[in-house]
Amino acid sequence: MMIIGLTKTSSLNGIRLRYLLTILLIITSYIGFTSAQSLPANFPVLEEVVRRSQLDSTGFYSSFLLRPTLPFDSTYTSLDPYGWFADLPNEVNLGLLPVVNTTRILTGRPYGWGDYGLIPNPGIQTYFSGGIQAKYKFINFTFRPEIVIAQNSGFITGLEEMSNSHIKDRFFFWNWGDFPERFGKGWYYSPWWGQSKLTFQYGAFEIGAATENIWWGPGQFNSLTFSNNAQGFPHLTFNTTKPAKTFLGNFEGQLIMGRLENSGISPSQNQELNSLYFTQFSGDWRYLNAISISYNPKWVPGLFLGFARTFQQYNANRGNAFLDWFPVFEGFQKKNVFDNGNTVGYDGNGRDQTFTLFGRFIVPKAQAEIYFEYGRRDHAYNWREFILNPEHARAYIFGFNKLIEIRNSSKKLLIRSEITHQQESLNRIIRHSIKGGLSWHTHNPARGFVNYGQPLGVGVGVGSNVQTFELSLVEKVDKIGLIMERLANNQDFYYKAQLQETERKPWVDLSLGFLYDKQFNNLLLSSKLQIIHARNYQWQLDPTSTPDFPKGKNLTSFLAQTSLIYFWNKNLNNK
Repeated sequence: MMIIGLTKTSSLNGIRLRYLLTILLIITSYIGFTSAQSLPANFPVLEEVVRRSQLDSTGFYSSFLLRPTLPFDSTYTSLDPYGWFADLPNEVNLGLLPVVNTTRILTGRPYGWGDYGLIPNPGIQTYFSGGIQAKYKFINFTFRPEIVIAQNSGFITGLEEMSNSHIKDRFFFWNWGDFPERFGKGWYYSPWWGQSKLTFQYGAFEIGAATENIWWGPGQFNSLTFSNNAQGFPHLTFNTTKPAKTFLGNFEGQLIMGRLENSGISPSQNQELNSLYFTQFSGDWRYLNAISISYNPKWVPGLFLGFARTFQQYNANRGNAFLDWFPVFEGFQKKNVFDNGNTVGYDGNGRDQTFTLFGRFIVPKAQAEIYFEYGRRDHAYNWREFILNPEHARAYIFGFNKLIEIRNSSKKLLIRSEITHQQESLNRIIRHSIKGGLSWHTHNPARGFVNYGQPLGVGVGVGSNVQTFELSLVEKVDKIGLIMERLANNQDFYYKAQLQETERKPWVDLSLGFLYDKQFNNLLLSSKLQIIHARNYQWQLDPTSTPDFPKGKNLTSFLAQTSLIYFWNKNLNNK
C-alpha cells in the first residue's frame, strides 16, 4: 500500500497501479459470472439485507461474528449469463465481481468511518473496487483490487491555542499510537490488492493467503478488533467458510498471521509542534497473530457466543520460539509471565494484546436481535483480578435490530441502534493518578492497533464514544430512513489534560442523516446526506468566552456519500 501526495508520485507507484488496473481489465474481458461467493466484510447494502433476513427467519443462520465467511447466492444467481463458458468443465467456475464505487464529499472537518480505507479528512474522495473470482475444485482465487483517491484537505484544530501541558497530553496518545490528522500534503492516493485472496478449501475449512478486510464481532457500525475501517492487510489464514457442524452445535473460527504497517506520518498539521513533541516511528513493521472462535449451541439456534484474541509487536522484537509466532496460545493471566517477581523481561518484547468476548441472540418470533462485545487491551494479573476489576482497560459495544410489520404493506419498519464506548473508566485514577493511562487502540510500545494510520477496529477516534440510532422503512434491498449519531470526541484526552478544569468544554458532535438505498435493475445505490453540528469543536473557545461565562466555538458541516454497486448479471432481480 502506498500513501503518496500526487505532487510527489514515484514511478514505482505508477507502475504498480497500472499493473493492477491492466491485469484487471485483461482478465475480466474473458470472464463471466460466478454462481456463489462470500461478500467482503461490511459490503454495502447486501450484508445488511442478509442480516435483516435472519430476523424474520427467511435467511439462513450465520453468526455474523466472523466475516467474510458468508456464502451469498441470492444476488449472484446466474452462472455464465452471457454463454461464454459452455465448453469449460463443470467444476470450473469463473465470474466477474460487482464493481463498487463509494464517493464522499465532506466540508470543514473530518468525519466518517468503516469505509475500506477512505481517510478521515474533508474534501472529496472516492473508492473503486472490482475484479474476478475463480474456483476449481478445492482452489479459490479472488482478485479484487481497490484504490482510494482523496483531496486530503487540511482543517483548523486550534491546538496552538492550548497550553504546553495540554499539547503534551495530546501528543501522549499520538506517541503511543498512529493517528495522523492529515495524510501528507496534497492529494492522496492508495492502490492496494484489496479484497483479494488465494485459498484451498476442504469441507467447512480453508487455508491460504489474503489481503482482504476481516470483521470479528457482532457490531454493525464498529468492532473492537477488526473491521473495514482501515484498508486490509496481508495475512495467512486458517478459517471456516461456513459453520462446522458437530453434535454440540456449530463452530466458526479463524487463525491469522499478518503484517501491519505504520503510516510514517507526523500526527499534527503543525510541523513545529511535531518537531517539539513527536516521537518518530522506528520504521519497522508489526507482526500480528490473532484468533477468533464462535459457538452456536445446538439447543439454542439463535444464540451465538465467541471470543477473539490479538497480539502485535514490532518484528525486530519477535523471537523464533512457538509462542513468539503464536502468542495467542500463551496464558491469559499475567502472573504466568512473571520472572523474579516482575515482568520486565516480558514487557521488553513490546508485545501488546487485546481480548474480546461477544455474543448475539436472534429471536425470529419477535423479528429482533441483540448483541454485545466486551474487550480488554491489557492482561489481567489473574482470574480474580479479571472478575473483580472488569472495568480496567476495557471497551464495549452493545446494539440491537428490530423489524416491525406494517399492516397492509410489504414494507417493514427497521429500528437499529449501537453504542460504542472506548473511554477509560474511573478506575484509571486509582491505577494511573488523576491523568489516567492509555486508551483503546493505543498500545505501548506497539504504537496503536492500526494499519497505515487508521484503526483496525473502532474508527470514531481515540478514546471516543458514539451512539447511533436508525429508523427506516425497508423492502428487500430498498430503504429510506433517518440516522442520528452522538459522538463524544477524544474523551480520554479531555480528562487526561484536565480540560474540565478550564473554560474548554467537551467536544461533542450531533448529527442527523437521511438514508436512501434503491435498486435500478443491475445497479444498487446506497446514499447518505448528513448534517453534523460540532459543539465546542476541537475544544476551541469562542472569542467572547470568559472564565465566568465559558463559551465554545461550534462548527456545522455536511457529508454527502453515495455507493454505487454494478452487477454484471443480466437477470438480477430485486431480492
